[in-house]
Amino acid sequence: MSYQVLARKWRPRSFSSLVGQEHVVRALTHALSSQRLHHAYLFTGTRGVGKTTLARILAKSLNCETGVTATPCGVCSICQEIDGGRFVDLLEVDAATNTRVDEMRQLLENAVYAPTRGRYKVYVIDEVHMLSNSAFNAMLKTLEEPPEHVKFILATTDPQKIPVTVLSRCLQFNLKQMPPVAIASHLAHVLQAEGVPFEQPALALIARSASGSMRDALSLLDQAIAHGAGRVEEGQVRAMLGTVDLDYLYGIVEAVEAGEIGELLRIAADMALRSISFGAALQELAGLLTRLQVAQLAPGSIDDEDPDHARRLDLAARLSPEFVQLAYQIVLHGRAELPMAPDEYAGFMMTLMRLHGFRPESVADVVSSVKAAVQRPTLLPKSEPVAAATVAESVANPGKAALPPTSRGAAVENGPWYEMVAALQLNGLARELAQHCELRELSDGDCVLRLAPAHGHLQMKPAPDKLRQALSDYLGRPIALRFELAQTEADTPAATVGRERRERQDQAIASIEQDSFVRDVIESCDASLVESSIKPIE
Repeated sequence: MSYQVLARKWRPRSFSSLVGQEHVVRALTHALSSQRLHHAYLFTGTRGVGKTTLARILAKSLNCETGVTATPCGVCSICQEIDGGRFVDLLEVDAATNTRVDEMRQLLENAVYAPTRGRYKVYVIDEVHMLSNSAFNAMLKTLEEPPEHVKFILATTDPQKIPVTVLSRCLQFNLKQMPPVAIASHLAHVLQAEGVPFEQPALALIARSASGSMRDALSLLDQAIAHGAGRVEEGQVRAMLGTVDLDYLYGIVEAVEAGEIGELLRIAADMALRSISFGAALQELAGLLTRLQVAQLAPGSIDDEDPDHARRLDLAARLSPEFVQLAYQIVLHGRAELPMAPDEYAGFMMTLMRLHGFRPESVADVVSSVKAAVQRPTLLPKSEPVAAATVAESVANPGKAALPPTSRGAAVENGPWYEMVAALQLNGLARELAQHCELRELSDGDCVLRLAPAHGHLQMKPAPDKLRQALSDYLGRPIALRFELAQTEADTPAATVGRERRERQDQAIASIEQDSFVRDVIESCDASLVESSIKPIE
């Protein structure tokens, strides 16, 4: 006897054996039990989620020799003929190859005739969205008022292409993609029944690669059994699918969190030796970051049976939600830029180094910045006395720069703001935002910064939130942060840094020009000095 593939052998033959579509099964079984039968049904969903299977089970329920029932017997001649695909009153039509109006009219002309054997003549039209507009128009009248003995079951992967005149005449059921946990559980049941040894992580890999399709999962399972010579093992399945080992992905995120660029380079080199697709690696990394964000914001939604449950929760606790969002964006951009990179390896490396450049601060960095703040003397304008409340606050919050209280509209001396920005240890866009602002007001719970309109784009989220949180942590009290879009009146930290850089450059040029050897060379060789080639010693 020839081998029957698992996808066909294990196709559900009753509502009770259908996996993952409980909402549709519940509605159909209730309708069948109460004899409230509609004349047209529309099943929608991606490939392999059970549209055609549901249509055949429904056809059995309508024509079973025991009567219209939600539990067809499966042993009568009609049930067996439907399972075997040879029931004369079940007409399965592929709309992709029967798109023309003439073919639809010919099909519908036979609808007026009574069924040959069954109780109902059932028309199953697959991929119905492929019909032409003329074909849709030809079936409208029959679809709306069919003979009592006719039932229509339409199936499609793209319901948006179906005219609303057709949709309004059908009961529509949207079939969901299968969750990976349900797919893996069903595959384990199949393998146990087939007597095939397996490893549970291998089934999880197949379930994830199936992308919600049970048929795809069973086809991959067939391939895995052949690849593993009768066994389904994780290593062989991973090699067959070309998927990325989760240890690599967790290692990347952990190395980024720890700031270990050497470990990142080692992981990338190891992946290159194994000829792993870097595009797929970035896709899987984005998926891991998504799961980490879910673990941070809704930890209760994680399945306790997930083998990575503990590791994911631990890593999620060590990262800030904001960094996970930023890392997700970096990975997506890195994947999109791969075709433009010199090669995939270089593009992958640059993405990892970008993650490293925007990594969250480590505990050691925070501790060192606090120590530096404690040792740094507080800078205040000599002409402005320090209020008693300000002194008390400095004592209560060691390491925080004491700033004088100010009134609304009065520009604040930028020296303390420059020192504060340097101590905040901000990164990325938040750091740029702080450096281009002028401090206008700082009170117990309020901070007003002025930002030139030319730099207004720096207010893009989440930079203001990060700056507000950093200020609150630095001052030891909640701070409400507000911005004024106007030309700054004093030097911003960025302007101060730029001015100091220009001064150092001017000093370096002057030093070179005054050098006696350089002057002799210029005079004797009629040479000129290229100022852009001169760099000050930092």
